[in-house]
Amino acid sequence: MEINKNVEDDGVIFMSIKENGNEIHGSAGSGGDDAGDVTILAIESSCDETAAAVVRNGREVLSNIISSQIALHTVYGGVVPEIASRKHVEKINGCVRAALSEAKLTLDDIDAVAVTYGPGLVGALLVGVSEAKAIAYAKKKPLIGVHHIEGHICANYIENKDLKPPFACLVVSGGHSHLVIVRDYGEYEIIGQTRDDAAGEAFDKVARAIGLGYPGGPKIDKAAKEGNPDAFTFPQAKIAGADYDFSFSGLKSSVLNYINQAKMQGQELDANDVAASFQKAVVEVLSEHAIRACKEYGMDCLAIAGGVASNTALRELLEKECAANNIKFCRPSPVLCTDNAAMIGSAAYYEFIKGKTFGLDLNAVPNLPLGDRERRYHADKNR
Repeated sequence: MEINKNVEDDGVIFMSIKENGNEIHGSAGSGGDDAGDVTILAIESSCDETAAAVVRNGREVLSNIISSQIALHTVYGGVVPEIASRKHVEKINGCVRAALSEAKLTLDDIDAVAVTYGPGLVGALLVGVSEAKAIAYAKKKPLIGVHHIEGHICANYIENKDLKPPFACLVVSGGHSHLVIVRDYGEYEIIGQTRDDAAGEAFDKVARAIGLGYPGGPKIDKAAKEGNPDAFTFPQAKIAGADYDFSFSGLKSSVLNYINQAKMQGQELDANDVAASFQKAVVEVLSEHAIRACKEYGMDCLAIAGGVASNTALRELLEKECAANNIKFCRPSPVLCTDNAAMIGSAAYYEFIKGKTFGLDLNAVPNLPLGDRERRYHADKNR
C-alpha cells in the first residue's frame, strides 16, 4: 500500500492512500455507469482526521483522502476539540475535491453522500454533517448517516473481499472497546464492552506518564519492542457476571502507581519495560475475550477494527491464537484502522441497498450507541 504524505504549512498531514500505484482495490473512471453499481462519496470528521473518500459497491475504494491533525494536538498531549473543529472547517472542502479528483469523478457521478454522525466530538461531527447535507441538498443526492464504529467494522470488507457476516469483531480504539457479533450487514450484537477506560485511552494515559507523549498507542507499541514484557506483572481485570466486558482503569492505575512509587524512591524507570509489560496485559485480555467469544458463539471468523487494532503485538497474538483454534483472522491494514472515510463509504453502501436514507434534519449525535446492549447501557447511565 502506497501512502503519499504532504505536510502543509499549518502542520497538518495530508495523505492520499493508494495500492501499487493505483487506488485501493479499484480503478477509477467508470463514473458508476455500470448497471447496478453504487458509488458513494463519504465524509468522516468525528475527531482529528478530516477525511473524504469515494467508494463503489461497499468494497472498491476509488479514492481515500485523510487530512490528519496529529501534529497540531501533540503539543497539548491530546485532542483539543475547538482546534479540531476549526481545522475541519478549513480542510473539508479540499478533502472532498481531492477525493473526487483522484477518483476521476464529479458530484454528478455520485449516487449518494454518506457521513459519520456519531459518536465523536460534537463540534467536529457537525462540520462533516453540514458538508454532507449541503452537497446532498445542492445535488439532490440521497444522504446516509453512518455510525463511526460500524464504519470501523466495515473497514474489514475493503481488504477482505470474501468476508461476509456472521463473524465476531473486536473493536478497540481511543474511545471504544467492544466485542461484537456481526449478525448481518448493519446488524450488530454487543456481547462485551469496557466498563471504564477504553483500551486506546489507557494507552494514551500510560504513554504520557512514562514520558512517551501523544499519541500513546504507536509510541508504546514502538517502545515495547525494546522492552521486556515480563518485567512486571500488571493486573488483568475480569468482571463477575459479564465475562466479555473489559476494564482497563485498574490496569492503568497499577502502572501509574508503580511509576509514582519508583519516582518517590529514586529508582530508575525503564520506560521500555513498563510499556512492554503494560501492552502485554492489554493485548492478552483482548485476545482471550475474543477467542473465547468465537468458540462460545460458534464464530469461525474474527475481525479486528479501530485504532488499537493496528497494534503489532495484538495482531501477532490474535493471528497466533486464531491459527491454533482454526479461526479465520481478518484485519485491515494499519492505515485503515485509523479514522478514514473509506470505511464510512463501505458501511453506507449496505444501508443504501436496504433503502435506508436520512433527511436533511440529520444532526450530530456525540454519544450515538451501537446495538441494543449499548443503548441500554447508556440509558442506565443517564438515569
